[in-house]
Order: sequence, then C-alpha cells, then structure tokens
Amino acid sequence: MTNATNAVICWHTTYLGLAVDELRTTGLEVDAEVLAHISPARSCAVNYYGSISVDYDRELAQLDEQGHRALRIVGDRADPAGEAPEPR
Repeated sequence: MTNATNAVICWHTTYLGLAVDELRTTGLEVDAEVLAHISPARSCAVNYYGSISVDYDRELAQLDEQGHRALRIVGDRADPAGEAPEPR
C-alpha cells in the first residue's frame, strides 16, 4: 500500500506543478508563501485505508502526447448530478 500511496502523491505533485505553471502563464500571481502550505499528500483523492477500482482503458485514453491528463479550467466543479467537468 505504501508504494501505491507514494505513486498517488507523486502524481499529485506533478499536477500541482502543472496547475501552478498554467496559472502563471495566464498572468495570475501564485505566491510562494501560499505554495509552501500546499501538500500533495493531503487530498480526499488519497485513500490510505481502502481499495479503488480503475478503468485503465478510459484513463489511458485521456492522456495527451506527453502522458499527462488535461488540467481542469479554474472554477470547474462537478455538477449536482455527479458528472465530472470536461477537461480542457
């Protein structure tokens, strides 16, 4: 389980960096003091005590040519019916 948790934290670290880069390229200032308090290990997506099922084909189909999933647009939220927002 430790290896899986570490993989998820590594994934979050990568995508937090991509998200910050995206915000900065749009001209938004991202304060380093704020970033110092963000942890990729603290997330509701990290399930430390259970198991998850993954549709690998669906997940792999979402990757771009660099192997990354698209970032969501700022302000995207799942709708009340539980549908995830479309990535950009």
